[in-house]
Amino acid sequence: MNSNIRGWASAFAIGVGMILTSGTAGAEGKLQIYNWFDYMPQELLDKFAKEHDVEVTVDTYDSNETLLAKLKAGVKGFDVAVPGDYMVSILIQEGLLEKVEPNTYENYKNIDPKWVDVYFDSGRHYSVPYQWGTTGFMVDTGVYGGDINTLKILFDPPGELKGKINMLKDVNDVLNAGLRYLGHPRCNNNPQHLKELNDLLVGAKAHWLSFNSDGAKEVLVSGDAAAGMIWNGFGMRARAERETLKYAYPKEGMTAWMDNIVVLKGAPNVENAKKFQNFMLDPINAAALTNFARYTAGVMGTEPHLEAELVSALELNPPTAAPAPEFVPPCDEKVVRTYDRIWTNLLK
Repeated sequence: MNSNIRGWASAFAIGVGMILTSGTAGAEGKLQIYNWFDYMPQELLDKFAKEHDVEVTVDTYDSNETLLAKLKAGVKGFDVAVPGDYMVSILIQEGLLEKVEPNTYENYKNIDPKWVDVYFDSGRHYSVPYQWGTTGFMVDTGVYGGDINTLKILFDPPGELKGKINMLKDVNDVLNAGLRYLGHPRCNNNPQHLKELNDLLVGAKAHWLSFNSDGAKEVLVSGDAAAGMIWNGFGMRARAERETLKYAYPKEGMTAWMDNIVVLKGAPNVENAKKFQNFMLDPINAAALTNFARYTAGVMGTEPHLEAELVSALELNPPTAAPAPEFVPPCDEKVVRTYDRIWTNLLK
């Protein structure tokens, strides 16, 4: 899941820490995970805890920026986190990760070669793949039956959708979608382009129902929103509960992202954190995660263990005519400050 603007500290919507898996009283250690909401099946946590005699606790965050802000504020106690691609790059630059050299792990060989020399951690010295996907939007085809494969749905919607659109509460996803709709580059500091972007967003806001990330699926399933930004795996899970929902592949393009498991600097349980990274590189475990989260693993050998519907699901299999999704690296500080002002004004 993605949100790309360095230095933007979204509100601290931190989930209350929950002991999701308890080892025995004689457990050899602990593992404290900081992860996105609703992103890891209980059964997988139980399996790791049993195999390694470890007590596992989980706390959650709602954006990459929340994770960064907490760590920069000096919060301690977490062992692993699951940042998006660009945020891995930022955390490395900030000195907030342990250099654990996953290439020494038994299961390192299972990483798909295309996810080894990645822009955010070339050679994988700090991170291992978790899940990757796209950030798009869904439309309830029971409400609107026209073409949905355009960002016009969000920024100049048809009458049937006006006032019924949920946007992710995510500066990167919203601003980048607007820039794509206008045909302008990402990480953009062109004054004229940014004026056009601000005008577009302010005008479109009149047609939006809400800004909601952690409830992006629920607001669509309930019918409160008839269209809404969403990550593709959440989208597949939403469609399972409301079959009229359809994931769009806008002709203007969309964001790709990869979430990754990292070990945080000063982690109290580094060895258990490394064991967890290796555990998640096992194809059976990676497939169990995909079966739950509905995204795609960066690990080879998962196919025999995947549920059949994942093979053909629209949310995971873009049409051949759809543009390739775009990874967006971190923007420079000047761009971040400008985006910050636009976002703050939009949320007023």
